[in-house]
Amino acid sequence: MRRWAVRTGFLLALGLLWQGLASAGVWSPVLLPPPASVLRWLGAAAADGTLAAATLVTLRRLTVGFAIGVGLGLPIGLLCARSRAFDDTVGLLARGAQSLPSVCWAPLAVLWFTRADLAMLFVVVMGTVGSIAIAAADGVRAVPPIYVRVARTMGAGGAATWLRVVLPASLPFVVSGMKQGWAFAWRSLMAAEIIVPGMHAFGLGHLLHYGRELHAMDQVLGVMIVIVVVGVAIDRVLFASAERALHRRWGTGRSP
Repeated sequence: MRRWAVRTGFLLALGLLWQGLASAGVWSPVLLPPPASVLRWLGAAAADGTLAAATLVTLRRLTVGFAIGVGLGLPIGLLCARSRAFDDTVGLLARGAQSLPSVCWAPLAVLWFTRADLAMLFVVVMGTVGSIAIAAADGVRAVPPIYVRVARTMGAGGAATWLRVVLPASLPFVVSGMKQGWAFAWRSLMAAEIIVPGMHAFGLGHLLHYGRELHAMDQVLGVMIVIVVVGVAIDRVLFASAERALHRRWGTGRSP
């Protein structure tokens, strides 16, 4: 309860600061609308279904892209931890892809793919694979060697050691990498939706882009609030609970 009280008080303080800046006229109301104006836009967008439709479109794209990124990144990371030659080649490419801002893929995706959904999916995957691969490789390398020696002493073969010891022990690090990969995917998709035009289905990034084009800052700020709320909710509901369970299971540190 105390943590919830601290969080609520902090958010209220931010809201009061926002209201104070808007009332003081530091910026024009066109540039910084008051909280009430943003809340009115959120209510209207929720009532007519615009906000829910855009959120569902964005989450669908994000889920598919993230799943593909995990499906590609995990095997790459495990192979990098297993083979030095693979780490020096494909692993080097994965680290380079992670250091490259994912928005850089958007112009190429627009030219390579004729469908907007495929272009945005490609950007999300490219923004996710490197992070997942590096986290998986680092997680396997962080497993104490004594675990492997004990398993082999007890008669476990190579495959059994990997499946029953190495992979479970590396899961806390892998989940942390997946959370980071989700954050990269979230930002990648927002950038892609802003840059890549939506042909049929508009996501949150498109609402943000058109709000900027129309100088509707209440819409821009409202969409930004929704993006933050959805991102925090996914982090707390999915990844934080998984991290807590795994950290308790393996005693690897303080859970979030």
